[in-house]
Amino acid sequence: MTELFAGVAPVFRVDGSVVGDLARDVSCLEIEEATDGMKTLRLRLLAEGPQANAQDEGQLYLDGKAIDLGKTLEVSLGPSDDERFVFKGGVSGIEADFKNGAEPHVVIYAEDRLMALRMTRRSRTYEQQTDGDIASAIASEHGLTPEVGADGPTYDVVQQWNQSDLAFLRARARLIQAEVWLTGETLHFATRGNRNGTTITLIQGDELLEVRIRADLAHQRTAVRVSGYDARDRDRIEEEAGGDVVQAEISSGRTGPQVLERAFGARVSRVVRDAPLVAAEARAWARAELRRRARAFVTVTGTTNGTPDMVVGSVLTLDRVGKPFNGGGYYVTRVCHAYDLTDGFRTHFDAERATVSES
Repeated sequence: MTELFAGVAPVFRVDGSVVGDLARDVSCLEIEEATDGMKTLRLRLLAEGPQANAQDEGQLYLDGKAIDLGKTLEVSLGPSDDERFVFKGGVSGIEADFKNGAEPHVVIYAEDRLMALRMTRRSRTYEQQTDGDIASAIASEHGLTPEVGADGPTYDVVQQWNQSDLAFLRARARLIQAEVWLTGETLHFATRGNRNGTTITLIQGDELLEVRIRADLAHQRTAVRVSGYDARDRDRIEEEAGGDVVQAEISSGRTGPQVLERAFGARVSRVVRDAPLVAAEARAWARAELRRRARAFVTVTGTTNGTPDMVVGSVLTLDRVGKPFNGGGYYVTRVCHAYDLTDGFRTHFDAERATVSES
């Protein structure tokens, strides 16, 4: 067991230099990311042990020498011949945890460079911009290279009202079902079809240690409608998206809208929070909302024995999980790479698919 853990133990770099003491004293590590962007880290370290050039043990990691607020922390996982870098970000929090009768611990918190967007709040107006244009402008202001792969309408006016840049960017992404993420110095703003993730096969009972899969009609709809008012043309806006919107994303199987209509009849939802000003906006938002619902017809929560290649956007094939759920097309929406002294390296994930297999 010790040899197995050693083969997958995380490697830590602080400001570019390997710090072996962190790997020695780690008791728990969690690195998490979802489709709305910003990768976070939580690292729990034993806070008492041998110190350099000292015979006695003492407190560790609270003197700012090995790690400190503002320093850059990088983490890689996997065997040495197949190492994968899974995190790079700035240390944003340090916590001391003391309890009588228990070993003291220090907990390190870190976030990737989207932290700068989270901490920048402002009000401003964009004119004649698409959501992709807005994402590009925000990226450039933070010294990041924008990479946009999202179609959408051009808005006459978009206003950011006392929001952080990250919250505002996430809100724009939600309207057209785009995703936000960071790789190196590049800020990505792209719809699902323009995100390239790894392709992974997981077999239940082998590398797939635990899985829960659910097909649920509760939030499915056969159509989505968006209404508004075009002040320029003085006319009502009414746009509808049907189940055919998601058909282009699948190759086989029965979609949520199809199963819903067959089981319970037509069920239509209406978007009321956002008010479009032109028909193109309403059309884009209706299609995006229908996709959001249809894509989540089948949801998966699972745990593997450590899959460093898995990222948000990975496409999974699941095997031995039951006829309705077997097969490919599962899209990973959340990943948490975890390491502890009990289980070693584990990868927890959420995924979704728009279909169940044909009966």
